[in-house]
Amino acid sequence: MDVKAMDAIINQLRATEALGNSTSAAPGTKGATGSFADTLRHAVDAVNSEQMKAGQMVDAQATGSSQIDVNQIMVALEKADLSFQTMVEVRNKLVSAYKKIMDLQV
Repeated sequence: MDVKAMDAIINQLRATEALGNSTSAAPGTKGATGSFADTLRHAVDAVNSEQMKAGQMVDAQATGSSQIDVNQIMVALEKADLSFQTMVEVRNKLVSAYKKIMDLQV
């Protein structure tokens, strides 16, 4: 995995989190609990957007309706793949953390 690409994704998640925190309610209120969910939702939407953009570029190239360079299409496909792989790893870590919490004895 490319370090620059990973840094870019982390920065994007931080920016999305900052956006979610600025619109959420004061700490300790009901609105503040949605900030993590909102951040996760925005991250999933960003991954979906990357995949949709790459798919549209491929379709446009396949039909001949666009003069997009093949290199740009390959970069878009790799960005979509990298963002999806990152999202899957984050999901795996969240599931693992949830299982550990559920296994705790109270």
